[in-house]
Amino acid sequence: MAKKAITRIAKRILITGGTGFLGTHVVRQFIEAGEKNLRVMASRVPAWMKEAGIEAVEGSVTDRDDLATACKNASAIFHLAGKVSRNNDEASEMNRIHLDGTRLLCDAAKEASVSTMILASSSGTIAVSEEETVADETFPQPVHILSRWSYYASKYYQERTALEAFKGERLVILNPSLLLGPDDERLSSTKPVLDFLGRRVPYCPGGGLNFVDVRDVASAFLIALERGRDRERYLLGAANMTFEEFFSRLERLSGVAAPKIRVPKRLATTASSIVDSVFKNWGKASPIIPNEVEQAEHFWYFDSSKAIDELAFTPRDPQETLQDTIRYLRTNFLGDGAFS
Repeated sequence: MAKKAITRIAKRILITGGTGFLGTHVVRQFIEAGEKNLRVMASRVPAWMKEAGIEAVEGSVTDRDDLATACKNASAIFHLAGKVSRNNDEASEMNRIHLDGTRLLCDAAKEASVSTMILASSSGTIAVSEEETVADETFPQPVHILSRWSYYASKYYQERTALEAFKGERLVILNPSLLLGPDDERLSSTKPVLDFLGRRVPYCPGGGLNFVDVRDVASAFLIALERGRDRERYLLGAANMTFEEFFSRLERLSGVAAPKIRVPKRLATTASSIVDSVFKNWGKASPIIPNEVEQAEHFWYFDSSKAIDELAFTPRDPQETLQDTIRYLRTNFLGDGAFS
């Protein structure tokens, strides 16, 4: 009697939020590397991904049934789903996605015997200071600062949720800084550059930022699947710059004049709160988000040596990143009436 053939089900790599800015680049690099067993979970998966052979799960990370479907027969999860907002009024939604969604995903992953999760967090859960401090992964997380801002607070607690809920399995946390580069269709990260190009930045803040090319971060995520150490964080950044230097570089590359006005930190934060309150009293959207002003008066500097050593992280020249960002935004967003 002939033996019955055993059908082996190929394990999938699940990417939540695979249609976002970072997620799109992760998916593309997987495809370019020849990975065939990809599954993307998002509210809507574009046709080009389906045509490339990617399995689509259209649903939400806050829905248990959707997550059970997404995690079935998955070997690893890249958890990129999230909401980026500097507005504290959206705290409830960010907590629902980052905390509740992550907890539900970890439960579904353990139920499906998923062995590895790569979590996308933020450098802001480690590297933010009122001084020009250059942080690394050994620094205490500055909860007293980041707790002022709902986005960073929710990412901090997302990390803690995953560390607690995914015990016994491998968890790697990656912490990129401000993502720049092409293909940010939703302007989730590159809007500060668009605002500069549209001359909507009224003054030069006194703080400093770190930014990184989304393509280099995506590469680090793929490598983390093989090399990332369990329960470790990796900061991913390319350049620490004051806002004055950042705007000067944008000016040289774009021809758009950088803002020259400097405002003392206390005056900037106070004035932004007053403007915001006035517009809210009028029932209108404020042109200024006080949290953005306050954040821009801090320093977001750090050292990526750990990721360079352990993940072969190789950030490209910041000039290339800025040039490609400007080119993409001008081509896709700076048509007639873009800022009307």
